[in-house]
Amino acid sequence: MSIAKGVLYVVATPIGNLQDLSPRAQSILQTVNLIAAEDTRHSRHLLTHFGITTPLQSLHEHNEQLKASTLLQRLHNGENIALISDAGTPLISDPGSFFIKMALAEQITIVPIPGPCAVSSALSVAGFTADRFVFEGFLPAKPTARQQRLQNLAFETRTLVFYETPHRLMDCLNDMVQIFGDTREAVLVKELTKMFETVYRNTLSNILNWLTAQIERQKGEFVLVVRGAEPNKRTINPEAEQILQILHNELPLKQAAKLTSEITGISKNVLYRQGLGNQKEKSPEGGDSSF
Repeated sequence: MSIAKGVLYVVATPIGNLQDLSPRAQSILQTVNLIAAEDTRHSRHLLTHFGITTPLQSLHEHNEQLKASTLLQRLHNGENIALISDAGTPLISDPGSFFIKMALAEQITIVPIPGPCAVSSALSVAGFTADRFVFEGFLPAKPTARQQRLQNLAFETRTLVFYETPHRLMDCLNDMVQIFGDTREAVLVKELTKMFETVYRNTLSNILNWLTAQIERQKGEFVLVVRGAEPNKRTINPEAEQILQILHNELPLKQAAKLTSEITGISKNVLYRQGLGNQKEKSPEGGDSSF
């Protein structure tokens, strides 16, 4: 069988268990001329395990624009290159999009070699609706930006999927409790395919308590799957909603929610979420036209 020349292969690699590298992926990594890897030291461990000796070159967020043109020239010269990330399917919250866009612009043939992905793996065991979902990747590191992103998702009815780092996990969950509500159901998936793989289903507040009970539980790699909001759910009484609406007719939503909170004693976060829901119902596109 003849092998095409000048092909860029996007190859999924294991997210933990090395045996998840498919036979096809092994064959491609063995036969290409070069492997572009996010971290060559990390990827060399995987390749050594399978006896793959193909040369490695780093391609990450800090050098991608600098090295992309050289790699494209090699592809134009007929060499085959495999793109891999540290774990899972490349470009899913990983670098490589700039290189792929350039390759597409220069009409390079790009072939996906599918395999492990933490998003689909977590969804498959979460038990929530997975026919429609929203993947948010890593939330912003800064609290204000993270909270704003979560506010924008407060009334999203599709299942939500997030990645999170150990040092931001607790802050992220605290923000979710405040904005989504402490009874919203979620699934915390930890160390997928690894020895200490854990799938913990509960409400957001109980997940937070579970993590707090043993600090060791806060270590590892995490995917958080959150059940979508209930459609048209009302969270405040009619009197409070009327006050909120009157104030929002004259003021930005954040200020209206703050003043309504002072009048009624209801959490300003709850009031803000209700205001967002009201706006989405009124807008044909479900957007927010008042900011």
